[in-house]
Amino acid sequence: MKPMPKSLYTERHARSGVGAKLPALECWPNQYPGYEILIEISEFTSVCPLTGLPDFGVVRIRYMPRKWCVELKSLKYYINGFRNLGIFQENAVNRILLDIVAAAKPAWAVVTGEFNARGGMKTTVEARWPRKK
Repeated sequence: MKPMPKSLYTERHARSGVGAKLPALECWPNQYPGYEILIEISEFTSVCPLTGLPDFGVVRIRYMPRKWCVELKSLKYYINGFRNLGIFQENAVNRILLDIVAAAKPAWAVVTGEFNARGGMKTTVEARWPRKK
């Protein structure tokens, strides 16, 4: 068996964008129990941290609010913060999930990213909270 070639991707690439400062997510007080919110962002963009090529996709945020709902204008500014950010698609989806959970503290949340095909491959990433152990 041939040894695997050394990857061009480094630990720096893997961490890229994960801790970047993004616009704050604001929330407003929820008035009703036991319902779901689905937000679809049809023009999500970010940048590959190695090649600098743009990634395009649809991001869906689905959650059940407890005391707080995510304010949509702040969400729009937050999402626009990814536009020139070098971050892997998988990390972008997980970062969005963790930031939604930190801001709104929902009963549960699911973030799905469906990214446009590059090189003939389309990627779908889904992250859930609470996380499975």
